[in-house]
Amino acid sequence: MQKALPAIILIFALVLDLFVGGGGLSVATGAVLWKLRVPRVLTAVIAGGALAASGAQMQAVFRNPLADPHIMGVSGGAGLGAAIATMAIGTASAWFTGFSVAVAAFLGAFVAAFLVVAVSARFRSSTTLLVFGVMLGFIFSALSSVLQYTAGEESLKLFYSWMAGSFSGSRYLEIILMAAALAIGLGLATVNGKGLDLILFGDEYATLSGASTRRILVLSMLSCCLMTGTVTAFCGPLGFVGIVAPHIARRITGSSAHRQVLPCSLATGAVLALAADILANLWRVPLPVGSTLALIGIPLILVLMLRQKA
Repeated sequence: MQKALPAIILIFALVLDLFVGGGGLSVATGAVLWKLRVPRVLTAVIAGGALAASGAQMQAVFRNPLADPHIMGVSGGAGLGAAIATMAIGTASAWFTGFSVAVAAFLGAFVAAFLVVAVSARFRSSTTLLVFGVMLGFIFSALSSVLQYTAGEESLKLFYSWMAGSFSGSRYLEIILMAAALAIGLGLATVNGKGLDLILFGDEYATLSGASTRRILVLSMLSCCLMTGTVTAFCGPLGFVGIVAPHIARRITGSSAHRQVLPCSLATGAVLALAADILANLWRVPLPVGSTLALIGIPLILVLMLRQKA
């Protein structure tokens, strides 16, 4: 029963989220429901699940309970792509839409992912890869800051709107792309599941057990970069889901085996994203999802830390 709890809560949260926004479900016409609310809810489920599954892999590879999919610089690369894109607003505002910003953000995330995967194929050390990802993120953030400093008011407005994070506005094409990235990423994670279990005990143990640490790293980076990059491009940089959800999943399953942790993380991450979306849309003016995720995620992290100390 306990292991089925995330799925039960997920269904409840999914239905509840359909009632939130613009006067409830009673005033929502079929067009509003299928064009606005259903896409928003599906986006939240996919995004939360993808970030949680990425976080579970990151925490295994780096053996760090606070590892997050965004530490690999993918989020920073997406931010730089969005910053470069919004600089074009002054001369191309007629055609430069939010989708164009998402495409540019995805290209930035792809460049960052390519660099991370290339380095993971070159070095066996997870510590080296972690340092590289953090430094890469700092470089991208610095370049984004330079572009923001020289940007106009309209460009900054669009950029900060993307940075705030949102599950709204996604069309079914974007949802299909995110779902495809999630499916491929989960497939890679499943293939890599045994390796992730072994690397929890250290690189030497994994090597002695006959596993290739380089292969484990590369597959993990491919999976995480694909899922995180796609979600970040369309939803903005969303934190805390990737940190919190795997911890909750391990407590629910009572196991560190990834054949149990990954699906439970997927459901738990989706629930957290839906909870943040519900909280964001309770008000007359919707709040940024990035902020509501922080309001939910930070207390959960503190609770988990205090329980581990107890």
